[in-house]
Amino acid sequence: MSQEKRLIVEGLSIEFGGQSVVRNLSFTLEPGKTLALVGESGSGKSVTARSLIGLAGEGARVTARRLSYAGQDLLSLSERGWRDLRGKDIGFVLQDALVSLDPLRPVGKEILEVLQTHRWGDRRSRGERVIELLETVGVPEPRLRARQRPDQLSGGLRQRALIASALALNPGLVIADEPTTALDATVQAQILDVLQQIKARGDSLLIISHDLAVVAQLADEVLVLRHGEVVEQGPMEQVLRNPRHAYTRSLLDAVPAEHAPGTRLSREHGAAPAQPRAGADSPVLLTANGLGKRYVGPDQQVRQVVDGVSFELRAGRTLGIVGESGCGKTTVARIALGLLEPDAGHVQFLHLPWAAAGSHRVEEQSRRRHRRDISVIYQDPLSSFDPRWSVGQILADALDVAGIPFEQQRPRIAQLLHQVRLPAELSSRRPLQLSGGQRQRVAIARAIASNPKVIICDEPVSALDVSVQAQVLDLLADLQASLGLAYLFISHDLGVIRHVSDEVLVMRHGKVVEYAPVETLFENPQHEYTRRLLGAVPRLPGAGSKLVVPPLEPESAVLLFDESRLWKIAI
Repeated sequence: MSQEKRLIVEGLSIEFGGQSVVRNLSFTLEPGKTLALVGESGSGKSVTARSLIGLAGEGARVTARRLSYAGQDLLSLSERGWRDLRGKDIGFVLQDALVSLDPLRPVGKEILEVLQTHRWGDRRSRGERVIELLETVGVPEPRLRARQRPDQLSGGLRQRALIASALALNPGLVIADEPTTALDATVQAQILDVLQQIKARGDSLLIISHDLAVVAQLADEVLVLRHGEVVEQGPMEQVLRNPRHAYTRSLLDAVPAEHAPGTRLSREHGAAPAQPRAGADSPVLLTANGLGKRYVGPDQQVRQVVDGVSFELRAGRTLGIVGESGCGKTTVARIALGLLEPDAGHVQFLHLPWAAAGSHRVEEQSRRRHRRDISVIYQDPLSSFDPRWSVGQILADALDVAGIPFEQQRPRIAQLLHQVRLPAELSSRRPLQLSGGQRQRVAIARAIASNPKVIICDEPVSALDVSVQAQVLDLLADLQASLGLAYLFISHDLGVIRHVSDEVLVMRHGKVVEYAPVETLFENPQHEYTRRLLGAVPRLPGAGSKLVVPPLEPESAVLLFDESRLWKIAI
């Protein structure tokens, strides 16, 4: 790849309505190299990336002394010129796989569209290329997955489909905006290998990530943005091992995996210190025994997605659930919420029948009086909110469901916002007017509105940058200590799981392969698959070596459906 395939950015500035969001940004990206942009939400990372493919957004004013790729002046391109460039010369991995794919067509056609747009190959070779790309990014049963719509796939599978689409034509520059956000450790490792191959073949990679350990695995150079300006820039080893700026150090300090479990991560003004959790002898609130669930897929094959899962959750404690995308975590959570009946086994909540198979099936009417005692925090709060409602209306609706009289709701809304450390004036704003961290705090406020005893947390911090993630994790710990909450905490991030959990349940292909106290599991994992998960976790420079275990024999994945959208509708 010739030196002409370089990206040159000099004095890039971006404004919206006269308000500057990026100021005087400069860097050069050579072939075979990776540059990482890091910083908090709102620092200008994503809009910088989008400006490099002509998608800065409506009303954006993009200026630069020089902005070129492969010797071509990007500022002079027409819309047709941008369309010719995107996909063929510059690939782009969008940030949010949950909403970036067309919900009405199979993911294979999303990838096929890139090939058709640029007239690559014939009909047969395009079809073969789609399957090849899905295999490359680690999608199991690629011919089946290519025929499925996004709502039939887990978040991790959707993310891999987006990456496959960006790599379809082997572009010389790939821009990846949070490419591993929704992925578990082993799949993340596969994607990191794919991204490393981009460098190995002499192409360039611009990566945006809030996961500094991922940045450490990929980047040659790191550029730290804050409020649209560069605060630190240099080789990866220098920036992440010996940061010069206090802001960079604060980002590193907020990484959960680099701290002892239970320690405070954020430096929020006025935040109370973390309090000790409840003991292992606290009362049992939720019990699952021998849960099983099967589905019939689009190929008419019956697949066992949950098989013999058992656990118990105690008051004031946190049970973490981890496992690869498609292992059955979401299905277990839906059964625990009483939104899905198991095909085998049963759940007890507050020592009462909650969900059961066959003749012991529990009717919704008998669950209704305890619905307020169990709540949920979703992975993507924006999709779970009515975009037409204000924050106050969202919380009022939750209070209505909890049976709180209208005249008591206004002071209760103010109290809820105070509990999640949001100013009262935000009650008049709509979700799209909030930052990602603010939306997640509103989601937490909604979850605690009914004074529940148990909260199901489904990837509650996966989409947040590291500093906001630290604040939300500290908030959840404080609420647990003050309200006695029990959390069933689902996450692909093993650093987060270690930080928040008392016990950890590891799932693979619908089965529990290991269930142990958190320190026992992380310090002395017994199952080969657990060791594989821990060994796949990327680490910061100087943070110690990974576990090294032989690869497991490949097995076919079993999960066909991600029901997160269905359970959001049910709630």
